[in-house]
Amino acid sequence: MDDPKAVKPDEDVTRRALDELFSLTRQYKSTRAYHELLEFITRFRFYAPYNAMLIHVQMPGATFVCPPHRWRENYQHRIKFGARPLVILQPMGPVMFVFDVSDTEPIDGAPPLPREVTSPFEPRGAKVGNHLDQTIENAKRDGVRIGPRQAGSQSAGVICVANASGYLDVITKLKPQRESVKVAVKYEILLNSDQSREGRYATLVHELAHLYCGHLGIPRQKWKSWPDRSGLSEGVREFEAESVCYLVCQRLGIVNPSAKYLSGMWTITRIRTFRRSAWSVSWRPPD
Repeated sequence: MDDPKAVKPDEDVTRRALDELFSLTRQYKSTRAYHELLEFITRFRFYAPYNAMLIHVQMPGATFVCPPHRWRENYQHRIKFGARPLVILQPMGPVMFVFDVSDTEPIDGAPPLPREVTSPFEPRGAKVGNHLDQTIENAKRDGVRIGPRQAGSQSAGVICVANASGYLDVITKLKPQRESVKVAVKYEILLNSDQSREGRYATLVHELAHLYCGHLGIPRQKWKSWPDRSGLSEGVREFEAESVCYLVCQRLGIVNPSAKYLSGMWTITRIRTFRRSAWSVSWRPPD
């Protein structure tokens, strides 16, 4: 299990495995089950959301997982005899095996486990910090121009295909000297400047989710960075975008009203209207 070498998986085997996985996800067809899945994913901040979902499918009670070599090197713990491995996707490889903390035991002389392991679900700060500015800068790479606008409490933000031509200055290198490239503007996002930074960040994530989920199509026919899913209904598009917003904000410890709207399937088509009002009027940072 510690061997970093990976065998190239058979395509048919991989396809069958994915089919079985998505069949298993049907257990999340109820509102409560889906919300519990989102809650679980947001707590596994050290793994990608998809891998967190894989962990939840295999072991819903997991709290903190690592591969055997990391348990040994970082925490001086070993895997218990007969422990069940959990399978997740591995960067630059097919899969890797991880084990939950409940399936480990300390090696002689091991120090106490740190809080990141014993209390991984503790809430963190509720301020967005520099994530807003970083996301605005990173979005330029895909030709997304983001700007402020004055709007009432019922309007938080909107994304659309750019009507006017233009270019964005994208920084590619800072040291030893600043370097940048010009990227053509393809999309525009306007954010309500009257919102808090947390509110603008949540709105930005929601609007970018529409883009990266393919709800606006693709800028060019040969563009393969994300699929063209513009044919989805408004309800499905809003549900997907708000799910992304919930996952991202919760992982940063930012309180947001997404759960309120995801909790009732009948409100899906009204999410965008409701969330704008909530962020502009009723959101307050926790004490």
